[in-house]
Amino acid sequence: MNKTININLGGYFFHIDENAYQKLKRYLDAIAKSLSDDPQGKNEIISDIETRISELLSEKITDSRQVVNEQDINDIIKIMGEPEAYSEADADFSEANQTSYRRTSSNKKLYRDRDGKFIGGVASGLGYYLGVDVVWIRLAFILTTIFSGIGLLAYIIFWIITPEATTTTEKLQMEGEAVNIDNIEKKIREEFSSMKDTIKEGANEVSKKVNDGIKKNGRKAQSGFQDFIDVIGKIIVAFFKMIGKFIGFILVLVSAIVIISFIIAAFSIGSFEFMGLHDIHTLPFFYESSVPHWILGICVLILVGFPFLLLFVLGLRILSSNVRQFNKTTSLTLIGIWIVALLVVISSAIEFGTSNARSGNFIEKKSIDLKLKDTLTITMANNNDLYYQENIRSRDNHEEVYINDKTTIYSNYVKLDVQESKTGNAYLEIRKRSSGRNITKAQKNASEIKYNYIFTDNALTLDSYFLSDLNNYAKDEAVFVTFFLPEGNTIFFDSSTSSFLYHVYNTDNIYDEDMVNHYFLMTQKGLDCSDCENDLDKNDTL
Repeated sequence: MNKTININLGGYFFHIDENAYQKLKRYLDAIAKSLSDDPQGKNEIISDIETRISELLSEKITDSRQVVNEQDINDIIKIMGEPEAYSEADADFSEANQTSYRRTSSNKKLYRDRDGKFIGGVASGLGYYLGVDVVWIRLAFILTTIFSGIGLLAYIIFWIITPEATTTTEKLQMEGEAVNIDNIEKKIREEFSSMKDTIKEGANEVSKKVNDGIKKNGRKAQSGFQDFIDVIGKIIVAFFKMIGKFIGFILVLVSAIVIISFIIAAFSIGSFEFMGLHDIHTLPFFYESSVPHWILGICVLILVGFPFLLLFVLGLRILSSNVRQFNKTTSLTLIGIWIVALLVVISSAIEFGTSNARSGNFIEKKSIDLKLKDTLTITMANNNDLYYQENIRSRDNHEEVYINDKTTIYSNYVKLDVQESKTGNAYLEIRKRSSGRNITKAQKNASEIKYNYIFTDNALTLDSYFLSDLNNYAKDEAVFVTFFLPEGNTIFFDSSTSSFLYHVYNTDNIYDEDMVNHYFLMTQKGLDCSDCENDLDKNDTL
């Protein structure tokens, strides 16, 4: 039967049996002995260790009537670690626990950091908890506050619900360090050293001011004007520091937005052959490039993104001195990658320039069976199943359509003109325009443009679009349709032709868009309106 002793340990009350009490006493005495060589902060270290032991015992003792036994103390010592002096004082315990200064990892806990706080210590505490530099946490709060306001709300919530790390144990838990003898002693000595440096700096500052005062009095003092200049100088320096921080923030914000935008663009620009995706490219030299489009897209991203990455790092360094610049190896690697990307883009741009060096035309002539004095109706039509348009119009566009699972370019760049036929026969002349490395290649590209029309019952229906190969996206392609009408025949322009008419000459100088829904007779002088009103908008004859 063991005698029970009541003790107060770290502000907690415990019932402990005599053997456990003696073991705990020898343990604490051994700790005190191990600290005797350097008494700085000794009492504070012992106090924090006792507090930590009482916390661990409180977790094990769930009933106030429960007695702390020797095994409980052994478990505590395993967690806290044992100084060498204790191993010498208790040989039996040393046999069971042979490792000195055992370190045990404890789970990291979230606290607000009172020492590294800028406002409330939330960002610094999260930095420790997540293992991320505090500058990134602060930047995340700033960006989410600017774009959505959530950042400010989240900061306030964290400030309210997160406790502040005040004790040595809480600080160690915040940093993810094991709460044992070694770390408690180390932490307290660091705090004492920091306090000593602060006191020393304060003493030096006071001493400096006293000496300055003595010197000032010795030489009848510095002038009041000089004091004023010094104050103004400090204000100016503080102002420029504030401006510098603002510039750093702007650099980080703008660079981050640009970099994120380019990363997103890298996945939408280019033909990702390895993924089976095809998109219309915004950069013309993507076409006919021998480099795969997805590689070219990444090179463009690197070419433009790397300078903004450097600005981003520069902004972070302005905001925080903890951000380091790239080391030599990283810098040389990034420069090398950037130069390679530059060469790839330049070579693709040169390739694009040479592939569009010459413009060529391909002309087709088609006879139209139109009898003398017949009236021809011209209409423009679109294939809405291919590309829907509520109102068709002529425009220099390039749309992506799929025909038999093949990507094709759809364009409405079609122009219509009507001229007098000198042969006495009605016919169509369809001129297709494209470009290439040489005239032969340009003419070949032009000949491959697909354009159709239908003629039936004196009605000519022209396509309002043409189709071309995807690689001809940037070749300035167009289709010019000219209808040659014999003298004595009449032509009627349907309203659908309004935007497609292209400088159609007529005797009344009527604007192209005003010629629709009217009949025009081909005369020796040109087209003459048969049903135009007197108030029809006409150009003055030059």
